[in-house]
Amino acid sequence: MLTYKTILKPSEEVLYKDKGSKFYGYAFPIHTTEEVKKHIDKLKKKHSNAGHFCFAFQHGIQTPYYRASDDGEPSNSAGLPIYGQLHAFDVTNVLVVVVRYFGGTKLGVGGLISAYKTSAKLSLEASVVKQMDILIPFKLTFEYKELSQVMRIIKKFQLVLKSQRLEMECEVVILAKKSVEKSLQTTFEAFHKIKVEILND
Repeated sequence: MLTYKTILKPSEEVLYKDKGSKFYGYAFPIHTTEEVKKHIDKLKKKHSNAGHFCFAFQHGIQTPYYRASDDGEPSNSAGLPIYGQLHAFDVTNVLVVVVRYFGGTKLGVGGLISAYKTSAKLSLEASVVKQMDILIPFKLTFEYKELSQVMRIIKKFQLVLKSQRLEMECEVVILAKKSVEKSLQTTFEAFHKIKVEILND
């Protein structure tokens, strides 16, 4: 697996109606679980009279973490159908929230599953899904005199320089495409004075 799919900006708001109930759908790019609460809190202010804020999210690439919430709807009638659409679109680092206003007529579990699934699908269809290269973070530790050699390799492999601490002993964090991971490691390890460490996703 060298690439993954995600969205880079929030979707347009979508609206699905069934028997008087309104379902507003939203998709957001996220990288941490902490971001989820912020997005839901904003939606609760915007839709202060809504009854349910159901959602599902997934973040992480090598070892994805996910969660789904029915927010008071019958068990597995909302969160899992939303999560199913994250799977169907094969995306990660994405949160989908569906806000429901009850219209006076009960939809039943089957109707709810269909409504939440459809709202999530519309939200993701309203998003721009991008295919991204998987980037592996490397930490390089070396003496200052090796800096020019390290910078040459960074330029050669077109690496992303994430952070650097340049002192007598330097520490640089770079992001490399997964496709060049092995050849890059071999290149750096050929210079015994450069310590290479792969950081976790």
